[in-house]
Amino acid sequence: MNLIAWIILGLIAGAIAKAVYPGRQGGGIITTMILGIVGALIGGTIVTLLETGTLQLTTTALSIPGLIIAVIGAIIAIFLWGLITGSTTR
Repeated sequence: MNLIAWIILGLIAGAIAKAVYPGRQGGGIITTMILGIVGALIGGTIVTLLETGTLQLTTTALSIPGLIIAVIGAIIAIFLWGLITGSTTR
């Protein structure tokens, strides 16, 4: 996937994940984009693990199913970041 598609997928998935996840998440557009890209990596890796049984670092494509997987991965990333930093969402 080329760089422009990663940026678009990251912005869309990160924005949707921040809107869906309860509580307040800080950060601007760059943070949202990075969150979405990390979510695409997490989601793609989980789907590959479930499909093939092997752990490979993969990402999702810029498509509707790929966007859904990226949003789920971004929600997981928000949750994990909250656990690591110890911040609570209120």
